[in-house]
Amino acid sequence: MQDQTDLSAVDLTGLQRGQWIKAISDIGEAEGFSEPLGKRHQAVFVERGDTLLVSFESLPGIEALSETATPLGWELANTKGWSSLAVISAGDTWFRDALVYDFFDQLLDDGFFDDFETIVFYGAGPCGYAAGAYSVTAPGARVVMLQPQATLDPRITDWDDRFADMRRLNFTARYGYAPDMLDAAQQGYVLFDPRERLDAMHSALFERRNVTRFRVPFMGSALQGDLLDLGLFVPILEAAAEDRLDALSFARMLRKRRDHTPYLRKLLARVEGDGRQALAEALCANVTARLDAPRFARHLQALRAGHAKAKAEA
Repeated sequence: MQDQTDLSAVDLTGLQRGQWIKAISDIGEAEGFSEPLGKRHQAVFVERGDTLLVSFESLPGIEALSETATPLGWELANTKGWSSLAVISAGDTWFRDALVYDFFDQLLDDGFFDDFETIVFYGAGPCGYAAGAYSVTAPGARVVMLQPQATLDPRITDWDDRFADMRRLNFTARYGYAPDMLDAAQQGYVLFDPRERLDAMHSALFERRNVTRFRVPFMGSALQGDLLDLGLFVPILEAAAEDRLDALSFARMLRKRRDHTPYLRKLLARVEGDGRQALAEALCANVTARLDAPRFARHLQALRAGHAKAKAEA
């Protein structure tokens, strides 16, 4: 039996796009399969254990978020022994392509998903849309979506002007409206910042009996990167796979935000924007007492100086 590739030792940084596709395809062919899905999509399967992560990822996202320029799903293969099916797009395509439809149709016809005890679909943004949309091919799957769009069909989401040029894509064909495609899922999870208005509006469209929506205020519009920085990517997916991702467990995991300066800066900006100077001062004092945070220390000094000046002038 051929030895398994040590995916943790694979480093594809610095490769040109064509070289990258060949390198990842070679690994897929050796470990499971690799299948091109036209010019803009590629599927790579790496077989490991009886838990499967189906991750939807974009090549620019992989280049930006992975230190080794490998699919995020491989981290679960490395650390947990999960099998990985990475469906990769050349950009933000929402995976609306007939060849992608046909690929998932074929997986369904071949009984591919029947070989796994537990299946988790995952994606963020346009990839989160795809995770929800294609999860219908694996009834009983768990689906984790970060800031997903429900659809870009202008008849439903004409209020979302961020992707106007992509409305030409067909969101009424197969696998079209992501919330409806979740009906067969064991459980769906939508993570979103309620202060990101358009993300919150999309999240409301996912309200279903089997969908839990987690609010993560002050995390902004780049949840995937923040969760990776916080070391929560693997724990969240693992909890979803084991049916223990609920409000309490999620809140406990999210306590790591207390040490995450991008979150703390957003929180401080909001507090000051609301004119709550005393609370801003308390926040800065708390952060500087726990962390090496020069920016917060300087801000604390300025707040205290301003407070002392106002008191002296009173």
